[in-house]
Amino acid sequence: MLIRKSKILADRADARAPRLSRRWLSVGVVGALSLTVVAATAVAPNQAANISTQRITETLGTPQFSVAASSDLPFVHEDRVRRGDTLETIFQRLGVNDAEASRFMRKSDEGRQALRQLRAGKPVTATVAPDGSLIDLTLPQTRGEDVFALERDGATFKAKSDQKPLTSIVEMRSGTIRHSLFGATEAAGLPDAVATRLADLFGTEIDFRTDLRKDDRFSVVYETLVQEDGRQSGIGRVLAAEFVNQGRRHSVVLYQDKDGREDYYSEDGRSLKQAFLRFPLEFTRVTSGFSQRFHPILKKWRQHKGVDFGAPSGSAIKATSNGTVDFVGTKGGYGKVVILRHRDKITTLYGHMSGFASGLRKGAAVSQGDIIGYVGQTGWATGPHLHYEFRISDTAKDPMSIALPTANPLSKSELAAFNAATKMYRKRIALLNPDREIN
Repeated sequence: MLIRKSKILADRADARAPRLSRRWLSVGVVGALSLTVVAATAVAPNQAANISTQRITETLGTPQFSVAASSDLPFVHEDRVRRGDTLETIFQRLGVNDAEASRFMRKSDEGRQALRQLRAGKPVTATVAPDGSLIDLTLPQTRGEDVFALERDGATFKAKSDQKPLTSIVEMRSGTIRHSLFGATEAAGLPDAVATRLADLFGTEIDFRTDLRKDDRFSVVYETLVQEDGRQSGIGRVLAAEFVNQGRRHSVVLYQDKDGREDYYSEDGRSLKQAFLRFPLEFTRVTSGFSQRFHPILKKWRQHKGVDFGAPSGSAIKATSNGTVDFVGTKGGYGKVVILRHRDKITTLYGHMSGFASGLRKGAAVSQGDIIGYVGQTGWATGPHLHYEFRISDTAKDPMSIALPTANPLSKSELAAFNAATKMYRKRIALLNPDREIN
């Protein structure tokens, strides 16, 4: 069967140039491949009639192809956790239809812990059989480089937390507030985990409920963690950030001192580590402020000596500053409650919890941002929320309006080392703001 025929035309540069004798090239395929070529030789014009040709024929074996049926192959799905996600919505997007996998995630200690650490923006990877059964699942955890891994083991599953080698890639983003913080960060392509960290870092100086204005700006330099195969595996540290709120510039940068301890400082050397976060939850809404209110259960007016934050049951609650656990247990209308003791006779109270962080006990040291428990509706609560109190010498203060204490700044000698070590990060922030200069 002739599948292609082409003609080689003579190419004459001038009358004296040799030319290719005109011949036909044919390729035939019958069963096996048969390749036939008529050789052509370059000759002078007056020798064209006397040239000889040689036919070369070679038969090639028939190619053998073996392709497994596509219906027998598992699928690898990659997705990201979205705000408001549940195990069901995640499994639905991943194509997982596996009752045993769902049962393991909900009933086992490892599965429940992983579900508590679901955060918007985190990548999820699953290998799924054609019938929807789960083969394996990986989910990066909230802190560090731990990865929750779920693997099928016969008819059931086994879980492990692997410390996999990850590579960090430095990324930079900036944006302008148009309507809301999360709307602006999403438009800038900033992961939700980094947006939440911004609210944490600047929460001591900016009230994100009331202080935001249109055209406020933010810039951030942060790490993205990737696996050996290049797949993203979570978000690392925020290295530097800037927020311009109502014309006032606030900047922070990560600094590691001579003892290897990392902390966030303002550009003039003020530490943020001992400062108090205004929000003990990831950026959320206030459902009841520090004021006189009509109690929904007691049915009478009384002073509300804290702030209530509305959040889904199971949301992680964070310590707003460094301290020690003064009380962990059940206390009257507070339900399950944790009380932390901080410096300068300050205590914070976290009430109506559904449960406590693993290992939390009286006298234990906690750091700012550590998870201490989970949102619930224990005690006198009509719905899932966190009741948060801020006390100085056992007197309740409004945590949303009080001037929060800060740490002592770096000494002059330490400041010189700080400026040298953080100059690279501050230059990256300057790149995102052409009107700024870094000395």
